[in-house]
Amino acid sequence: MKRITIDPITRLEGHGKIEIFLDDEGEVKNVFFQVPELRGFEKFCEGRPAEELPSITAKICGVCPGCHHMASGKAVDAVFGLVPPPTARKLRELFYMAHFVHSHTAHFYALAAPDFVLGPAAPAAKRNIVGLIEKVGKEIGTEVIKQRRIAQEIQALLGGHQTFVVMNIPGGVRRGLSEAERDFVVEKAKGFVEFAQFTLKIFNDFVLGNKDYVDLIINGPYKLTLHSMGLVDANNRVNFYDGKVRVVDTMGNELCKYGPDEYLEYVAEHVEPWSYLKFPYLKKIGWKGFIDGQDSGVYHATPLSRLNAADGMATPLAQKEYERMYATLGGKPVHATLAMHWARLIELLYSAERCLELAMDPEITGPELRAEPGPIVGEGVGIVEAQRGTLTHHYWTDKKGIITKANIIVGTTNNNAAICMSIKKASEGLIRKGVVVNEGILNMIEMAFRAYDPCFSCATHSLPGRMPLILEIRDANAELVQKIKRN
Repeated sequence: MKRITIDPITRLEGHGKIEIFLDDEGEVKNVFFQVPELRGFEKFCEGRPAEELPSITAKICGVCPGCHHMASGKAVDAVFGLVPPPTARKLRELFYMAHFVHSHTAHFYALAAPDFVLGPAAPAAKRNIVGLIEKVGKEIGTEVIKQRRIAQEIQALLGGHQTFVVMNIPGGVRRGLSEAERDFVVEKAKGFVEFAQFTLKIFNDFVLGNKDYVDLIINGPYKLTLHSMGLVDANNRVNFYDGKVRVVDTMGNELCKYGPDEYLEYVAEHVEPWSYLKFPYLKKIGWKGFIDGQDSGVYHATPLSRLNAADGMATPLAQKEYERMYATLGGKPVHATLAMHWARLIELLYSAERCLELAMDPEITGPELRAEPGPIVGEGVGIVEAQRGTLTHHYWTDKKGIITKANIIVGTTNNNAAICMSIKKASEGLIRKGVVVNEGILNMIEMAFRAYDPCFSCATHSLPGRMPLILEIRDANAELVQKIKRN
């Protein structure tokens, strides 16, 4: 029995490792994707006033703090039974679109593009953002940094800080937008649209223009047939901030559509002894293990799944790209894991367009910024689409609004089972009898999880100091070989 270990895995947020077990013939016997950290954020939310949680939970992650701030803000609104006025709601979404622009830009250029532009077998020392800039030119690298900086400036303008946001209060926002500030955002949002179109051109030239890459997307070992989840508006168009969660099956038929306060009727979480991450699944189908296909209870919650679950995009330029993607890849739904990169860039364009729409909305500079406080309801759920998937915050409080219990399901947790399965399929397709396993092949296995843009700093947490640890060593048949404990 031979074991191949990829530790640490690279170009992601957080930490993880991959263990690949080969039989005596050199074929893949089993694969384990492990996140060796303990999640504990919900516990230290307990005992806090509910109104503090949007700022506290923003500190879960330095990569997607705005997502937690928005989901938490919506949950707190529900705890207090408040509905933000239209101006406050639009300001929140405006902030959120800038947050999507900066995050999707970072993932494509820093984490994903090196594999496509430089090639998966390029030397590791070159297969990074520095090597990418050398390949595409310093001017493009400068523009990437510029657009991310501008997006963060807009986040700071609306959210009070680029990273650890303090925008939301129960039933609204802390401050409004002046006419001069709106003019600034309009100007910069126009630049976002141009930049998103330019990024899609790069993808078209370097990826879609390369037949080998297109073949890898369509016919490579990265296909995973699962149900698709995403937030949609009243017309079943993609929306990141508001709407209902829609799930379609592997053939594109609607399985369910539910509001935030209904999520526990549809989603449950499975636990495996070898991971600190949970494995969400569709409750009405049930957990049937790490299998794909129509009978599986596992689902995707990714940029691609959002497009699969929707009937289209809500902005015109993104809609054209949406139609082009599905026409190129053979129609809806698409189950090619690497197509997530294309879907993410369509979302980048949508975010830019929507940012411009909101900035030009006459209500965006309105004076009504918060709803009047009412009696405490005591329980609230907030759902948004994080860059990495559907994000749910669920809070319970006592009569004084003090948190008694919290549950947070982040995008990467939603995709945990799918990530494990994608890595295994890639390993089985790439490592065969007689194949020399080199750095390029191992990187192509990593490409399977990298497409999800996972954020394990969101999905897992350990408290400061020495963490109690149980290390289990298992063979290819998952039989326990040795157990090591640290108290």
